[in-house]
Amino acid sequence: MKVAILSRNAKLYSTRRLKEAGEALGHQVDIIDTMHCYMDITSSKPMVRFKGEPLPQYDAVIPRIGASVTFYGTAVVRQFEMTGSFSVNESVAISRSRDKLRSMQLLSRKGIGLPRTGFAHSPDNIKDLIRNVGGAPLVIKLLEGTQGIGVVLAETNKAAESIIEAFMGISANILVQEFIKEAGGSDIRCFVIGDKVVAAMKRQGKEGEFRSNLHRGGSAEVCRISKEERATAVAAAKAMGLNVCGVDLLRSNRGPVVMEVNSSPGLEGIESATQKDVAGMIYQFIEKNARPNNTRTRGKG
Repeated sequence: MKVAILSRNAKLYSTRRLKEAGEALGHQVDIIDTMHCYMDITSSKPMVRFKGEPLPQYDAVIPRIGASVTFYGTAVVRQFEMTGSFSVNESVAISRSRDKLRSMQLLSRKGIGLPRTGFAHSPDNIKDLIRNVGGAPLVIKLLEGTQGIGVVLAETNKAAESIIEAFMGISANILVQEFIKEAGGSDIRCFVIGDKVVAAMKRQGKEGEFRSNLHRGGSAEVCRISKEERATAVAAAKAMGLNVCGVDLLRSNRGPVVMEVNSSPGLEGIESATQKDVAGMIYQFIEKNARPNNTRTRGKG
């Protein structure tokens, strides 16, 4: 098959692994910088052009769309879909998962475990917003934040009020969430492909850090997950409409709760911790599902 990896950096571990794994299985794999693509939008023959030349017809595309280029990146993915290429993750599913508020609402609608969450544009009573979530300690998140950036732990109600007022003073959109203390600064990253969790790792924040992101200095190790955690991760992926994603769970006293569903999960941490060929598994999924104009393998959410 002819496969395109949409990535802005060919040197990234995930991009390199996906190219290596595809070529090892006999596929032709091209890395294409998403931001150097442009779209020829016509009713008869839509196409994607790259550096002045039309791109060939690809059997499948693997989107690795960074959060900072979501709008343009998903437009490029959508254009590939219009040409009949199979996209591992559909453009609308990527957009859906990138909107933190929308994704939380969709997960809530499906009855999937979540930390109690509050959102308001300009609450008349910040104290009521804090009280409704359960009071301090609580977590305040920028909607546009990634990799743990823009996530603040407020230890007291007074501190929470000050932080919320400061964010609202610069017109930032924020979520206010209960703090799952029993998680102990760790979370579970479940890597979902299709309808299965193919790998899972426990990420632990460094001492004194409540965020477990590896980019923040956290560590990772392979872990065994429960049936309930496995089912929650698959249900979360399905709710977003994503075929390949990372689902981040916290172990709470009331069962697993979903913190985030990532449409472009990194491969380095999960492959290093589990010693599994996750990149190869993605190609197995492509080989099974890639057919012309097959742009929907998940239900609508």
